Order: sequence, then C-alpha cells, then structure tokens
Amino acid sequence: MIAILLLLLSVVLIILMTAKFNVHPFLALLGAALFFGLFSDMSLQMVIQSINDGFGGTLGKIGIVIVLGVIIGAFLEHSGGAFKLAEIILKIIGRKRVHAAMGIVGFIVSIPVFADSGFIILNPLNKSLTKRAKLSIVGTATALILGLMISHVLVPPTPGPIAAAGIIGADVGLVMLVGLIIGALALILAVFLCKKLGNRYYIDPNPDIDEAEIQEKIKQAPSALKSFLPILVPIVLIVGKSLLEFNLPEGQEGAAWVRLLLFIGEPVVALLIGMLISFLLPKKFDRKLLSTSGWVGKAMGDASNIILITGAGGIFGTILQNSGIAGTLADSLSTANLGIWLPFLLCAAIKTAQGSSTVALITTASIIAPMLGSLGFETAIDKALVVSAIGAGAMVVSHANDSGFWILTQFSGIDVKTGYRVYTFGTLVVGTFAALLVFAASFIL
Repeated sequence: MIAILLLLLSVVLIILMTAKFNVHPFLALLGAALFFGLFSDMSLQMVIQSINDGFGGTLGKIGIVIVLGVIIGAFLEHSGGAFKLAEIILKIIGRKRVHAAMGIVGFIVSIPVFADSGFIILNPLNKSLTKRAKLSIVGTATALILGLMISHVLVPPTPGPIAAAGIIGADVGLVMLVGLIIGALALILAVFLCKKLGNRYYIDPNPDIDEAEIQEKIKQAPSALKSFLPILVPIVLIVGKSLLEFNLPEGQEGAAWVRLLLFIGEPVVALLIGMLISFLLPKKFDRKLLSTSGWVGKAMGDASNIILITGAGGIFGTILQNSGIAGTLADSLSTANLGIWLPFLLCAAIKTAQGSSTVALITTASIIAPMLGSLGFETAIDKALVVSAIGAGAMVVSHANDSGFWILTQFSGIDVKTGYRVYTFGTLVVGTFAALLVFAASFIL
C-alpha cells in the first residue's frame, strides 16, 4: 500500500513540477525517481544502480534512433518534402480524415515495428499533414501513437504478444486473428476520441512556419516519391527483418544473405540508411547542411532535449521496476476471482507501475499461465482471448514512466499536462474498451 501511495505521489509531483512550476521534465522525472527510490524500501546502492541502468538502458535502445529520426525529419521539413507529401495525401484522403489515416498507418506499421520507432519515423509526415489540414497536433499525434500502441500490444509478431502467446501456450495464428479484430474495433474508438480531443486542445504542429512559407517550400520541394523514400525504406527494412525472423528457412540461419537482411533491418541501421537517403532531398546539396550551424546541427539540438527527457523517463521506470511494486500489485490481484478480467487488471496494474508494455505482457503471462486450468481457460480460443486480455491491459495506462509518453509529448510539442489529458486518458479508454470486447467475445466464441 505504501509503494502504491508513493507511486501516486510521484506522478502528482511530476505534473506539479512541469505544469505549475515550469520545471524542465528531465529534472522533474529525476526528482520523482529519487523521491520514490529514497522513500521506498530500496537500498541506496540500488537507487544509484537503477538511475544508471535506467538512463543507459533506455537510451541504448532508442537514443540513436531518436537522433537519426530527428535528422530525417529536419531534411524532410527544410527541403519541403514533408509538405509535398502532405499536399498529395490530403488530396487523396481529405482534410477530415487525417486522424483516421494516421491511426490506420500507425496500426499497420507497429505490427512489425516498435511503437516508439514507428512514431519517430512517421512524425514528420504527421506534423506536415496536420499543418496543411489546419488541425491540432494533439489529435493527430495521439491518433498515430494510439494506433501504434494497439497493434504493439495485441498483434504478433511484436515481441510482447508473441512472448505472451508462447508462455500461455496459445496458437500464434489465432492470437494474431483475435488481436487484429479486437485491435481494429479499438482503433475506431481511438480515432473518434482523438478527433474530440483535437477539437478541445489546439496546439499548432509547427508554429514557426506560416502558409506562405509552406507554399514556397513546396515550390522548391523534391518529388513526392523521392520525399517518401526516407520514410518508406526504413519501414520496409524493419518489416523485412521481422518477417524473415518469423519465417526463417530451416538451416539458413547462418547464410550471408540472412545475416545481411537482419543487419540492415535493425532500426538503427534502417534509419541510418533513411538518413543518407534524406541527404538527397535538398535541391542543391551543401556540405554546410551537415555542420553544427546547418540542418543537422539544429536537429541535434532538438534531439538532445528529447533524449534527456526519454532517458529520465527510463530512470523513473527502472526505479519502479526494481522497487518490486509490480510484484506487490500482482500478488494483491492474483488471488481475486475475476475471470477474463483478471489478466487484464493484472497487466494494467503492472504496466501502470513500471511503464513497459512488453515487460507487463510477459510478467502477466508468466503469472497467469499456471492458473489457466483453475480459471477455466483450456481451449485454444480461450487461451487466445487471455493473451488479448493481457494485451489490452498492457495499454493501461501510459504515463511518465513510459518512454512512449515522452516520445509523443516532446516530438509533438505537447505539454506534460495535456499529455496526461489526452494520451494517458486515451490509453485508459481504448485499453478498457479492448478488454470489454474480449469479455464480449468470451461469451460468443
């Protein structure tokens, strides 16, 4: 109970420091992490280790990806390529369907691509689309990340659902089918919700540029195909790696072509290739663009702020993980007789406590697996529904201990308070709705 109270106080502390006192999110997160660590039962040595591991571990996974993504975004924006793409896409889908388009794109992309990486890759396109459509970045960015998160937690071959399916002993194909259906229905609600939130909270996606400047950039912009390549190529490479790992021919593990495809499909390498392609976008390339005062230098400045905040979020998440709060919540819920709601609530508690959806999925599956028989989940469809219920819980809720929260707010220019109002609230609503769908399906199937 004390650990849960400390968690709530830590979250309130982050909100007050950032929203009321305008403290930089890095300091707010670091302060909240120290507050929780020092007042919980953690040893002082474990607190220091958690700070180091949390910062280094998080940035080891996503730091370079952030830098490369920001550089790609800078070249797409300054060359006019992003606005060129936006103009063409808007002609096809219309200004009223931007939320739906970003949600659907996110849902598809995140099946093989990690949600954080997918958002970073698609962010330049989303910002330019939103600017051209004269919409609030709040609604479209939240639609994009919710679309990414839905398939990230529900649809294999993303690591969390496929690991949970293996632990539960569920058929992966059946889990994929159920996840796609539940996810698609949850996405409809997500898009509707994001439209409403976008109307309520207006934030300009790019306040430093007006319509006249956009039109001038479009005149100088590269072709739509050329502009699309820095986004498309990394996605194709990462998707290709996932498909190859999922369908790797027996005996071909050590083949040169397999090792090459797996290498270029790593997010860091794929985005590095995307960055090199983005260097071809300017009408006339100048080496000064790569200098500290050029496009790359400006992008590095933008990236440094995002990296620091994301790393601090990793510290907060690791402090919570090492404190054992997830285990405390799991122990208190695992004895409750809640049927299909048990895996959802258990995973939601673990997700909320420590931040990582993948960790929450795997931990919950490991707790639930020995209890399947006593809970009455014995058929193939029962097990697939259990995995989907766990996946729905892995969305609830995203807040300051989740790197995705900071990727969304910092890349989109959304303040922390609004981030809680739209993304944290959105994960609660959409995740709970997905659980309701699983509950209804358990009566039908």
